[in-house]
Amino acid sequence: MRRDAIRFLRRGRQVELKGFDPRTTLLDYLRLQERSTGTKEGCAEGDCGACTVALGRVRDGKLVYEPVNACILLLGQIDGAELVTVEDLASDEALHPVQAAMVKNHGSQCGFCTPGIVMSLFTLYQHGQRPVSRESANDALAGNLCRCTGYRPILDAALEVCAEGPADSFVATQKERVAQLSAIADDEDIFVGDEHRFFAAPASEASLAVLYARHPDATLVAGSTDVGLWITKAMADLQNVIWLGRVVDLDRLTVDAERVSIGATVTHARAFSALANIDPDLGEVMRRFGSAQVRASGTVGGNIANGSPIGDLPPALIALGATLELRKGDTTRTLPLEDFFIAYRRQDRTEGEFVRGVSIPTLKLDEAFRAYKVSKRLDEDISAVMGAFKFTLDGRTIVDARIAFGGMAGIPKRATLTEKALIGASLDAASSWEAGFAAMAQDYQPMDDHRASAAYRSTVARNLLLKALSEIAHGRTDATRLVGQRETLQAAE
Repeated sequence: MRRDAIRFLRRGRQVELKGFDPRTTLLDYLRLQERSTGTKEGCAEGDCGACTVALGRVRDGKLVYEPVNACILLLGQIDGAELVTVEDLASDEALHPVQAAMVKNHGSQCGFCTPGIVMSLFTLYQHGQRPVSRESANDALAGNLCRCTGYRPILDAALEVCAEGPADSFVATQKERVAQLSAIADDEDIFVGDEHRFFAAPASEASLAVLYARHPDATLVAGSTDVGLWITKAMADLQNVIWLGRVVDLDRLTVDAERVSIGATVTHARAFSALANIDPDLGEVMRRFGSAQVRASGTVGGNIANGSPIGDLPPALIALGATLELRKGDTTRTLPLEDFFIAYRRQDRTEGEFVRGVSIPTLKLDEAFRAYKVSKRLDEDISAVMGAFKFTLDGRTIVDARIAFGGMAGIPKRATLTEKALIGASLDAASSWEAGFAAMAQDYQPMDDHRASAAYRSTVARNLLLKALSEIAHGRTDATRLVGQRETLQAAE
């Protein structure tokens, strides 16, 4: 079965759209077609948050609202969801509690960024833990920039309105909304357009395999956190788009004692807890992975398939020994994740082949793991260097090592010579680490760019190896970490 329109819920009624251009963004639809101009365009690259809206989807019988960047999200990606914008919050009688808290705490001046901030706070209000801490409020607002007001009054509003559970019209009508969304849910493939220009959303992996084999030149889209920039910044005329968000087979997330298996369309937000449970360092990398908006849209599979040399997840997953599964037609294959990356923006993926998922081994008792992201700003920034380390220990001796870096080469790359040099090194003898430091210069010859110089990257990579070995040797991180010290400083103030 196939339908030629997307369906979504808008202000209590079902909307059906046909014949739209495959590269239409949600923001363009809102502002140019619906004329809902409360949602603003700022950076047009998912960085400033002025375009933030909320999408509601049913998960485990409950309606969950998540923030997304409308400027880079494709219109077709809202199929099956409820779309909520800033115009929808207030009733005829009163402002929404989030809006009222912003007014009370003087959280707005020029107001351009305010609609996006309100929508981010709306999603935090709907399902944030109670009471919301200042740290979690900061995380929720990391993707919203404000030049005028400063963030203190905005955070004050967040802490005030999210002190107790949500009580608004969205909560009161949740059962009705869940029923409406369930009524428009189906397992039909979507195909809007014709064979020469289309937006497609297969509902099964089998349908995806057939469609992609027929159109191997089509652009596969998962979260659109990168593809969206091709449209808004590079002005790419994407003629054929295949969105993977309806492929039920690819949204699996399974966890057992030995491994975490993540389907290609599982978002970073959904994968967060499973990855953080492997090791706290991986959880911290995920917390700093873009913004809440990016984590709600971007996917683990997309971050891998994108092939960026500065992607945050691949180095960590390579160090952990992850394997990747791909499919073409009816054939599937598995390979070590590090073998997927061949050269800059080139992967071991044949025409018509797509990523199915990634399998990540959990840590054993004799293994120690560390991961570090180095960037110019803490939140929502691209890494200059991303380093990940896993050491297998026999007592205090390193008997095996897996080390991978991002930002040090044209691909996420293992430090094979460094790994060999560290085998036999003792955690009690820092002098035995020197061979590893020397080998790193042979493993990597980084480049200069606007994020960092080659010399800086080389120095940082060496220091991160020293940091990892020192922390593992001494069994502590308090002397080498800034994370977690902010709350102590705030308490002292």
